[in-house]
Amino acid sequence: MKIAVTGKGGVGKTTLTVLLGRAAVAGGYAVFLIDADPDANLATTLGIEEKIPPLLGFRDVIAERTGGEGGLVKLNPRVDDIPDHYSLLKEGMRIMVLGTVRQGGSGCACPQNSFLRSLLIHLLLEREELVIVDMEAGIEHLGRGTAQGVDALLVLVDTDRRSMETAGRIVQLAREVGVSRVLAVANKVRSASQLERLKKELPASVPLLGYLGFDENLELSDKQGFPQPESNLIQQVKEIFSSLIKEIHSGGRNA
Repeated sequence: MKIAVTGKGGVGKTTLTVLLGRAAVAGGYAVFLIDADPDANLATTLGIEEKIPPLLGFRDVIAERTGGEGGLVKLNPRVDDIPDHYSLLKEGMRIMVLGTVRQGGSGCACPQNSFLRSLLIHLLLEREELVIVDMEAGIEHLGRGTAQGVDALLVLVDTDRRSMETAGRIVQLAREVGVSRVLAVANKVRSASQLERLKKELPASVPLLGYLGFDENLELSDKQGFPQPESNLIQQVKEIFSSLIKEIHSGGRNA
């Protein structure tokens, strides 16, 4: 299964990615976590002390595989060996950081884009692990070539109304690139009334897969950049993961 997690910045995407990864490992799955957020903090959340170099920082490798800048760029460079060589194993999960494609004054990003697109296609279409991608606040990394490999796009929302506005834009973009299954997860829910309001504000075509209650310790660790502590939400996450598996295997489409 291939899952992408997205939503407004600060809504808790990385937290959900890690918790889902742990639930999957506990269920016997081989898991590959991809940090595709320019503000990469997946490693920190997992308590990894050593810095994982962003993959797109290896310019020599990208130039070798794509042909480099200033010349003909290979549109389908070889990337099948990249995930195993440029990932780190933690808690039974492989973790890889993609990095930022576009930087001011860095020149043409065509080789980097070609490399990243091929890598994501490989990860989403050819790898056998359960792949979870921690996206940026949108789905910019997904195009028509990669969307077909996504079994489910999870849009995380919280009680901030701006997260719902972002969710609406994400749903529209998902339709445009052909992502066929978009599901919502609510985060930081403090009461039944908040949950009901979130359900009413979600786009009609996006079912609510489940929700996570407010966890003060998780919130504090996220704001201060500390490793994610043991959470009392693990049972809720396991239920969300179980519902996700059933939803994917049911073959339902909603976008």
